[in-house]
Amino acid sequence: MESWERSRRRWQHAFFASWLVLTSGGALMEAGQVLPVVLVAGLAAWYAVWFVLRSPPSGDVPVPYVLGGGLLWLGLFAVDSSFLVVGLSVLVPYCMDAVRVGLVAVVSCAGGWLWHRFHANGTITWTEIAISALIAISAATAVGYFNAVARQSAERKRLIDELQAAQEARAAAERRAGVAAERQRLARDIHDSLTQGFASVVMLLEAAQATLPDNKHLTQALRAARENLTESRRVVGALRPGELDECGLPEALRRLSDRLSDETGIEAHTVITGTLRPLDAQVQAELLRVAQEAVANVRRHAAAERVTLTLSYMEGLVVLDIHDDGGGFDPERAASGHGLSIMRERMEQLGGTLLVESAPGAGATVVASLPAVAPIGAR
Repeated sequence: MESWERSRRRWQHAFFASWLVLTSGGALMEAGQVLPVVLVAGLAAWYAVWFVLRSPPSGDVPVPYVLGGGLLWLGLFAVDSSFLVVGLSVLVPYCMDAVRVGLVAVVSCAGGWLWHRFHANGTITWTEIAISALIAISAATAVGYFNAVARQSAERKRLIDELQAAQEARAAAERRAGVAAERQRLARDIHDSLTQGFASVVMLLEAAQATLPDNKHLTQALRAARENLTESRRVVGALRPGELDECGLPEALRRLSDRLSDETGIEAHTVITGTLRPLDAQVQAELLRVAQEAVANVRRHAAAERVTLTLSYMEGLVVLDIHDDGGGFDPERAASGHGLSIMRERMEQLGGTLLVESAPGAGATVVASLPAVAPIGAR
């Protein structure tokens, strides 16, 4: 949309230049003086300073510009009354943005022209009044049309900016989901290939060592195999929550609540409802991370006495509910923090939702729900 704004500015500059020439050209030729030329050039330079070099935001009215332009116009008007309509050039930058400013310019132009005719001839004919009214009506219609186009363009620009921001946010979420899925894939591949392979090698070398206990090379090979087995398990643990590999999501949640009770004295327990069934590995991993983040928030902020983790198996859906009876908080103010944002992003990446219910002094509830199987695009 920057190109649109530059194009709009160029048309505004052309509008100002043409209007300034139109309103001052004839008067300059009739005046035949140097001072009006200097003042008109000064008005053009003053406009350039504020709208070419500085480029204020659309619709913004710099008061110094209006005052300076008004003084230059008053100087022209003092030299010759025929320069009256030149003053409208000062308002040209706002005719397309503000209807009221445009209408003031139109009325001033019509009234100024009639005053000039009266000043020059001592009278005003009905024909001149009719011509002035027609010009004012036509100009007012043009101002309204230009303003409607400008507002429509501004609204279109806002919608395009919002769409672009949404697309960028979606692309970022997809990148994060891709990274998470790749980490899960690597963890599975390492566990199913290298880790299992090293475990088999260790078992074979241990059997061989039982037959040849004093073989130096066999001992070194066994030590190297054990070290690599340990390292592969460490890498898998870094790539995905280790508790899930050992015991699954329900038991991992029970261990999380037990640790919270043991380490803080908070009464915490886990409830499992519905019929247990296998869940997608990524669904389990993300729900466990949400539970860990929520429990960490309880530790740091809630001052709670009781925490309940509820895992509910529903048809095609799994729901995790973390409730505490602590001090609570304002969800709208807390939404800007990283913890809730990260949890919400994790749910949205897998087609789920995150709901936070809380109020000061009323505890807090975090509800995360996901399809039981992760979407294909999230794998």
